[in-house]
Amino acid sequence: MPLRPPATVMRLRRMGAAFPTRLSFLRTLMRALAADKVHVTRPVWEMDGAGFGHAVYTLRFGGHDYALVAVSTDLSPQMRTDRVIATAWDTSYVLYDGIPDQAEIDRIVATAPKQEAARFTARDLVLSRANKSVRLFDHVTDALKAGRQPDPRKIRDTGYLMRTTAVYGNGKFGIADRGRIADRPGMGGPFMAEMLTVWLIRGFTHDLAEHVGGGTLSRDAKRHLGIGNSTGLGMAPFLVNHPLLLDAWMSVRETAIARVRAIPSLDEEQVGRIYDLVMRAAHYLAEWNVPDEIAAERINTMRREWPAFAATLTPDAMTARHPIDRIITQSAQWSVDTQELIAALMLEPFGDQIDGLTDCMATPFVPKLEPTMTCADLKSLIETDWDWACDVDYDDPRECAQFWYVSEEKLEPRLGNRHIEPGAELESPLDIGRQVKALAGDLPDETTPVGQFLALYPQHRAAVRRVQSLARHPYGEIRDNLIGADCLPIDILRCKLAFFGAGKFDPKSDRWTRITLAQGAPLFDELDTPDDWWLPVASL
Repeated sequence: MPLRPPATVMRLRRMGAAFPTRLSFLRTLMRALAADKVHVTRPVWEMDGAGFGHAVYTLRFGGHDYALVAVSTDLSPQMRTDRVIATAWDTSYVLYDGIPDQAEIDRIVATAPKQEAARFTARDLVLSRANKSVRLFDHVTDALKAGRQPDPRKIRDTGYLMRTTAVYGNGKFGIADRGRIADRPGMGGPFMAEMLTVWLIRGFTHDLAEHVGGGTLSRDAKRHLGIGNSTGLGMAPFLVNHPLLLDAWMSVRETAIARVRAIPSLDEEQVGRIYDLVMRAAHYLAEWNVPDEIAAERINTMRREWPAFAATLTPDAMTARHPIDRIITQSAQWSVDTQELIAALMLEPFGDQIDGLTDCMATPFVPKLEPTMTCADLKSLIETDWDWACDVDYDDPRECAQFWYVSEEKLEPRLGNRHIEPGAELESPLDIGRQVKALAGDLPDETTPVGQFLALYPQHRAAVRRVQSLARHPYGEIRDNLIGADCLPIDILRCKLAFFGAGKFDPKSDRWTRITLAQGAPLFDELDTPDDWWLPVASL
C-alpha cells in the first residue's frame, strides 16, 4: 500500500499524537537482548541499610561486555528537583564499556554524582541521573518492611520508583562518541546504549527498594514499575537538527503501516489478537490520567471514541479483503489521537513482517548541498513541498511570536517570547519555514547554478541545503511554523519519546513532560518471554 503522505504525517499536531510501537527503540533492544540470550549479573552491591552506596551490573551483549555502575546518595528534600539546574540527585549512573576494575569503580563512584561538574573518559558510554518518586518509593519500602505487597493502585497511578532527568550519550562531558560502539552488534540502532542504560536502571530501582524494604516485590509489581523520565525543551531541537535521522525513523514507521495495510486477509488467531489489543488499549486509556488540560481533553476524546471504533470491528469487517487497510482508512472519522493509536495497534500482531525494518532506523546520510542544481529546479522543489512554509506571513506578530535560543547558564535550548523577552538577536536557526520563504523571495527562476546564486546570497546556504535534502528525504521536515504562537514544543517531544518507547505522557506544560519507560518490559531474568508489552496495563 502507499505510504501516508509527509504532508499529513509531518504536522506537529499528528506528531504530538504519537504512540510507542513494536518498532520503538526499547522494544527493538529487548528483542536483541533476548536473541543474544543476555544474562545480567550483579557482582557488586555495596549498600548500607538505608540504601546508600553503589552497585555494579554486568552483561555480555553482541560479543562485548558492558557494566552499569549505579551510585545512590543521601539527598535532602530541599535539593531534589527535576529541573536541569539541579546539582545533586538521589542516584547517578554510568554505562561502562567493559567490566570495570576496582580503580575504575572508585573513579565512577566519585565522579558520577557530580554529572556535568565532572569529566569522564571514552570508557564511559552513557551518563545518567535519577530522583526517587518519594511517595511511591517510601510506600513500597514501608509495605515490604511490614511483610506485605504495596498497594496496586499506587503502583498503577505512578508506574515508577525513580525518574531520570537526563540520559546523556554521544560524547557529552567527555564520554564516548557514538562512533566507538556504532558498528557493534546490537548497538547500531539509534539510542541503543541509552535504552540499555534505562533498562538496567529500572532493574536497579527494583533491587534498591527490595534492599531497603527487606522483602521481595511480586513479579507483576516489578513488571509494572518502569523507569520515569522528566524531559524538557533540551530535547526538542534534536528532530529539527537531525532531519535525515527523523526521515529514517518516520519512513520505517510509515513503511511498516503500509505493509500491514497490504495484508490481504487475517486468520482467526490474528483477529483474536487484535480484539485483545483493543481491550488492552481501552484499559490503558482508563488508567491514563493527567492534570494538563490539553492532554486530558485528548485522552478523554480517545476514551469516548474508542468504544465506537471497537464496534466497527465486526466479524464481517475482520474477514473482508484487506481488513487493516479498511480499518486505518475509516479511522479518519476519529480524532488524530485515536487515528494514531489505531495505527500503532495494527502493527503489533505482525512482528514477522515489520521488525526487520528497524535495521534502517540509523542513517549513513548527511545533508549535502548540490551547487550545480539550477535555481529554476530549486524553485520548483520549493513550490512542490514548501507551501506550508511560504504561505505564512512571518511579519504577523503571531507567526513570529517565539524564538529559540541556548541558555547561557546551562547551555540548553529554550524558547522565548519575541515581543516581550530580550535576546531575539541570539536566536537559534530553528525558524526553518521563515528561512525557506526568504530564500524563495530572492531566488531567480532561471538556469543559474545554485552555487553562483549563493555567492551573492550566502545567507541562504542552510535553506538551500534543507530544501535539496527534503527532496530525497521527504519525512525529514516538521511541516509547521516552529516560531509561531501556536507551536507547542510538547508535540515535538512526544514524537521523539514515542520512538524511544515512552508511554503515559504526563505534560507539565507545553514545554516539558514526564513519561514512563520500560513499563511492562521483561525483568533481567525474563528475556525469553514473548515480546508482548505494548501499552502495559496493571495486572496486580
